[in-house]
Amino acid sequence: MLNNIKETANFLKEQTNYNPKIGIILGTGLGGLVNEIDIKFSIPYDKIPNFPISTVEGHSGKLIFGLIKGKEVVVMQGRFHFYEGYDINKVVFPVRVMKYLGIENLIISNASGGVNPSFKIGDLMLINDHINLIPNPLIGKNIDELGTRFPDMSQPYCPKMLSLAKDIAIENNIKIQEGIYVGVTGPTLETPAEYNYFRIIGGDTVGMSTVPEVIAARHMKLNCFAISVITDLGVPGKIQVVTHEDVQNVAEKTEPILTKLITELISKI
Repeated sequence: MLNNIKETANFLKEQTNYNPKIGIILGTGLGGLVNEIDIKFSIPYDKIPNFPISTVEGHSGKLIFGLIKGKEVVVMQGRFHFYEGYDINKVVFPVRVMKYLGIENLIISNASGGVNPSFKIGDLMLINDHINLIPNPLIGKNIDELGTRFPDMSQPYCPKMLSLAKDIAIENNIKIQEGIYVGVTGPTLETPAEYNYFRIIGGDTVGMSTVPEVIAARHMKLNCFAISVITDLGVPGKIQVVTHEDVQNVAEKTEPILTKLITELISKI
């Protein structure tokens, strides 16, 4: 696996001659951030050695190199999920490649279902912790060059970036929530009993991504920031039939606010 990571990173360095310090993973319906990028290179996933290919509607499948607010970034426009049938190490493979490209900070967005009764559809939630119910990408033989066998997870999400995001939200009159994200395999949306369970164990939102990437990133000592768009509610009395199109529509409506928050955060990192 390590040889594949290095092979892919070397290929991308040769293609771009770029040294990004910030990596970004854009979630469902949130690909519009690319409009804020001064794009230097855009490479489809199927042209990148060893890279998986995104199969989910709303995930474009390109790796973009460019500038946001003068900062060099590499952006995944479309991510990979365990439910697509990929081995969990394939899901986090791009994060490991980005580490070898030189990133120090990872920013992730996602769409999720709110189980906190104070949340509303369209809210933004800063993730300050998570509960992992997806297979852990560190299971198996440890690769010492990537990180230690038993990485500390007492601060999975960077306190400094969380604080900056809160300040930016106040300055720009952006309403934000903060809480714990429960990562599940999917692809089924949750039953009412499952929503209730996730709330009982301490969750504020539930989704099918993000956690494996953060685990892999923290294993490599990358600083992580993640934010959820609440696209549906798993609260008793507010649960409705939801489709993937519904999730995309809500995420897209919230996109301009999220884009503002993330671009300002990048400028201050």
